Amino acid sequence: MKLLIAIINNDDCPAVLSEITKKGFSATRLSTSGGFLRAGNSTLLVGVEEEKVDDLIDIIGKFCSKRKQIVQTNSAFSSELFVSLPVEISVGGATIFVVDVDKFIKL
Repeated sequence: MKLLIAIINNDDCPAVLSEITKKGFSATRLSTSGGFLRAGNSTLLVGVEEEKVDDLIDIIGKFCSKRKQIVQTNSAFSSELFVSLPVEISVGGATIFVVDVDKFIKL
């Protein structure tokens, strides 16, 4: 058995959870934050049989595409005025960790 830990964008989470539930996987969702803008993320914990890991990764990849977003920053300073400059960043995608599970107990 494996534990799949997937960190995904909050915007992608409902579609991912819906699809993995349809395919018979069970997941625990944790609200997390991080990254450049401390944007909201969701971390999914999914226990899965080793032979189904690739299927689960394919589902997550299908619904977690990277996309560009323009955001305002407050880091520039010009002639005694703070200037808010737009910056293009990548959002979406997924970071996935697959770890071995020594023991699994469901009570």
